[in-house]
Amino acid sequence: METEVDVVLPCLDEAAALPGVLAGLPPGYRAVVVDNGSTDGSPEVAAAHGARVVHEPRRGYGAAVHTGLLAARTELVCVLDADGSFDPGELPRLAGPVLAGRADLVAGRRRPVTRAAWPWHARAGNALLAAGLRRRGVPVHDLSPIRVARRAALLDLGVADRAFGYPLELLLRAAAAGWRIVELDVPYAPRAAGTRSKVSGSVRGTARAVRDMTAVLRSGVAPVSASRSPAVANEGRLR
Repeated sequence: METEVDVVLPCLDEAAALPGVLAGLPPGYRAVVVDNGSTDGSPEVAAAHGARVVHEPRRGYGAAVHTGLLAARTELVCVLDADGSFDPGELPRLAGPVLAGRADLVAGRRRPVTRAAWPWHARAGNALLAAGLRRRGVPVHDLSPIRVARRAALLDLGVADRAFGYPLELLLRAAAAGWRIVELDVPYAPRAAGTRSKVSGSVRGTARAVRDMTAVLRSGVAPVSASRSPAVANEGRLR
């Protein structure tokens, strides 16, 4: 029997990318597009391509993801950027360890396919924040926007950030709860033409995201010692 999985796609002005992203979803993976105030017709494009569309008027990545989790209906959920930078066909590989009971959270570790896919300032900011997490006993290497976990467990973590600090707080809380976190390498491509990243698209955007995430790190959200942290595998490196 085919496993049904809802895929939460936070969306702000991604009309150019949505047709390709939605067409690339594997069988059984159902799109829940969370419109976060688009002005380019993204909700209409998403609906025309078979996605379920919900709206979150509060601007912020965390707000959109949280609304998507509330709207999801399946036990297992994926979160995926709607900009075309990830291949949706990778989702079953990421879901595999969770479905098999080997992991509680699987996150993609981005491996850019070209230099343009991940600008230097975004890579530097990500590396800085990941190092901060490792110092707190969360041995990850990427604050990735592609991940898989069980919906109820995600909501039970009580992640409070509704801006760019959401992924970092999620990792901190998951590690503190003893979750088995797995990182899998995933190809990371340039965004679809006609779209622009709210984070990596500019130094200012990256700085804003780093500011939000650094505030979460400083807030002391349930850090764990290295001796107590769950094992983090780095399976499936790209060949």
